[in-house]
Amino acid sequence: MMICVSSLALAACGEKEQPAPPPPAVGVVAMKVEAAPLLNELPGRISAVETSEVRPQISGVIRRRLFTEGSMVRAGQVLYEIEDAPYRAALAQAQGSLANAQATINATALQAQRYKELVGINAVSKQEADNANASAMQARGNVAAQRAAVQAAQVNQGFTRIRAPISGRIGRSLYTPGALVQAGQADALSTIQRTDQVFVDLTQSAAQLLDLKEAMRSGGVTEAEGARVKLLLPNGKAYPIEGRLQFSEVSVDPTSGAVTLRAIFPNPDGLLLPGMYARAQLVEGQRTQAILAPQQGITRDARGRATAMVVGAQNKVEVRTVEIDRAIGDKWIVTSGLKAGDQLIVEGLLNLRPGTVVKPGKPQQITVATGGN
Repeated sequence: MMICVSSLALAACGEKEQPAPPPPAVGVVAMKVEAAPLLNELPGRISAVETSEVRPQISGVIRRRLFTEGSMVRAGQVLYEIEDAPYRAALAQAQGSLANAQATINATALQAQRYKELVGINAVSKQEADNANASAMQARGNVAAQRAAVQAAQVNQGFTRIRAPISGRIGRSLYTPGALVQAGQADALSTIQRTDQVFVDLTQSAAQLLDLKEAMRSGGVTEAEGARVKLLLPNGKAYPIEGRLQFSEVSVDPTSGAVTLRAIFPNPDGLLLPGMYARAQLVEGQRTQAILAPQQGITRDARGRATAMVVGAQNKVEVRTVEIDRAIGDKWIVTSGLKAGDQLIVEGLLNLRPGTVVKPGKPQQITVATGGN
């Protein structure tokens, strides 16, 4: 009998209710309204600020090449010499023709002067005097033409020394000594590029540009002053020098629907090479009333909508559908669904459900991270 009583007592003890588990602890971030820069990452290509093709302006055979491929050259430096014997001969011939014309002008001028005196005493006819005067004028015109021919011959002889049109780094030579070159040929002898500064041509979709302008008109976004541009190199590293946006193209490319923006960057060490692909972070403006939410606090539901979990009344979890604009560092700009004072859950999200009572920690403070100084 005692055994039965003991068994009943143990059963009664086992039926006592277990204590409820404590609410799960979560980490939260307090939302607040603040100004945030609008960053846009765009693809682009690097190009030299000045590019010049070295071309012959006369025809002839290259006698010498006077530069080292890949070196720096200065404007006016002689790069090639063309055989100048034919052009020296042409100059001597033009100078001889000029001397002959100058001798002729003296004879015709003297004859015109004599006929002018003789016509006064009717020793020669007026027609003969007019003919002599016309011959003198014709001789003067011939002198002017021969003088121009001498100048042209001198110019052509000067073109036998092909000079650098700009200062910069010269590439490989496509022609060697002994090669025949011609004025107006399709191929350049070489190419010079000035790269102490470089352009970065960026492409932005017309839709993004329209959205930005509409936001500026509504007053929610202010225009950036002297838009700053940061460059990300093909190896993923940031270029250490900041650039400036120069201008935006006035038309949209009909094939891509994009607008070209041009930024300029200092390139003192020659790290940026023409033709290199890069990505640029452009500060387009500043949103004056922005809600910034850490990216770990924003998830996607089964329909692909952005959602956020916040601590509501009585510490119960609420799920909000939010709209996001763009990322700034490790945060999203939230345009709707969250407001100042909301406590966004960023830690302990696993297995949370709407209505779950949680124990929020001390709200964390966030700062705007733009990816550089």
